[in-house]
Amino acid sequence: MGEREMIRLSDIVKQFATKTRQRYSLLPSQLKALSAWQICRTDQAPLMQLRCNDCEQPRYVPHSCGHRYCPHCQHHQSQQWLARQLQKQLPARYFMLTFTLPAELRSLAWQHQRVVYDQLLQCSWATLKQFSHNDKQLQGMPGATSVLHTHNRRLDYHPHVHVVLPATAIDHHNMLRKKTGRKGWLFSQRALAKIFRARLLTALKQAGLTLPADYPERWVVHCKSVGFRRQCVNLPRPRLCENSKSVFL
Repeated sequence: MGEREMIRLSDIVKQFATKTRQRYSLLPSQLKALSAWQICRTDQAPLMQLRCNDCEQPRYVPHSCGHRYCPHCQHHQSQQWLARQLQKQLPARYFMLTFTLPAELRSLAWQHQRVVYDQLLQCSWATLKQFSHNDKQLQGMPGATSVLHTHNRRLDYHPHVHVVLPATAIDHHNMLRKKTGRKGWLFSQRALAKIFRARLLTALKQAGLTLPADYPERWVVHCKSVGFRRQCVNLPRPRLCENSKSVFL
């Protein structure tokens, strides 16, 4: 059997773009991305001329779209980024924390996405900094990687932030401190949720947004141990793979 031709992103977009637009309420930025992906490296894209140094035979090749979220265009850069992050890993246990916006605030988030998304990231990070500074073992500044997700796997609108955090901190003497003890314990999830709630509601009010009257009293923050450094960890897709191991940074 011969080798199968690789399925291009543009082929997938052409096949499903119309149904996607009909089923989901897409933002202008999302529609722009679909339009860019649909012609990425196809005959509809602008052409660039390549010329052989030996025979000087010209060849015309379609341009890539260059969109920041295109997996074809950004694959090389994403692999470089992953390699840099792997070099920064610390000899410590890592935790994944998830800060979720309650369903009652999603309508507000959809109407004011730039403000709410920014505050989701800022308030989740501020909460973790506060807990790290107040922790008896850490007492310092943490480091983390945060990722904002606007939708869940079913493509339902579900804003939340994933934070990958090593159980370490840099104290005021510029020394690395580690948290020891129970393997699956970093901070109290209930306490994290309480502080995160207070910070985000205050930030949204200060930004001039009108909050709904029915937002819940108790919010949800998950905190889960995901292992040490290059350990293979089972985490929600998408996964970043290196040497056939799933890693989340």
